[in-house]
Amino acid sequence: MDEQSYRAARGEINRLPCVFEKALLSRCAACELAARHAIAERETIACASPLARANCGALYGLLRRNSAFTLKLKETQRILPHAMTLRIQCGGLEGLRAAIDADAAAPDVLRLVRRAIEQFGSLEALPFSRIVQGVAAWKPRRRYHAHDTPGPSGPSGPQGAT
Repeated sequence: MDEQSYRAARGEINRLPCVFEKALLSRCAACELAARHAIAERETIACASPLARANCGALYGLLRRNSAFTLKLKETQRILPHAMTLRIQCGGLEGLRAAIDADAAAPDVLRLVRRAIEQFGSLEALPFSRIVQGVAAWKPRRRYHAHDTPGPSGPSGPQGAT
């Protein structure tokens, strides 16, 4: 399937794409409203609630705007590279979790957005100076390479060998 056909099929199947799709696909966050779909050997995530999606969109916009200086973004950059978007999403959700629900094991998007609105009254009132620290600190997982880790016999050869 070519890219144009994929985008058309995705638009038909996923009419309400998840705002934090990259974070969910990379497994740095979860959401109970996420509905996964497979299209041409790719995975896409839809949101089950238009209201929740609107709140997530507002949160992502605020995360992006407040992270701009930290990430050295120019206002003219409309489309960000994948790694930069992932850093804003994963780091922003981790920073939000640390700021309002530090006891949670992992960021849960729906729960974090609800707690943020309950605790601060609006998403605009969030402590972005603390949240952006999560964006600045977030690092992608290291890719596994076979040569990075010693094999079952260890770095010096088979066990017991002399």
